[in-house]
Amino acid sequence: MPEIYAFTDGACSGNPGPGGWGVLLQALDGKTVLKERKLKGGDANTTNNRMELFAAISALEALERRTTITIVTDSAYVKNGITSWIHGWKRNGWKNSSKKTVKNIELWQRIDEAQSKHDVTWEWVKGHAGHPENERADELAREGMAPFKTNK
Repeated sequence: MPEIYAFTDGACSGNPGPGGWGVLLQALDGKTVLKERKLKGGDANTTNNRMELFAAISALEALERRTTITIVTDSAYVKNGITSWIHGWKRNGWKNSSKKTVKNIELWQRIDEAQSKHDVTWEWVKGHAGHPENERADELAREGMAPFKTNK
């Protein structure tokens, strides 16, 4: 049975500003890629954190049936948020430790719902450090951002 991986990344030109997200989905048998799918998109006015979340959400929502998947992100915000912080936020009515509504609440609720339909392992990798699949996800994110950037 192949292992499923989603390498996700977000990009933003200015923060906020035009942004993009990218996903490289792979079915692997050992190190052999059996199947690959690329996803990308963007927004005219967004933040890097929102694009990082969108990438992970898009990876999970692209799966049509319950899947065991490893999501590899270079965003400590996404990894820490979904594996640690979210439990307290939910317990506290989506409020953070300062009793304020969690930033990007609608995206956190969406990713929480999306991951509940799968068996997800979250991994963090250092961004822009030569990890081949992370670099490809970054390229997809930049492609997703391109239509929203205005040339000055």
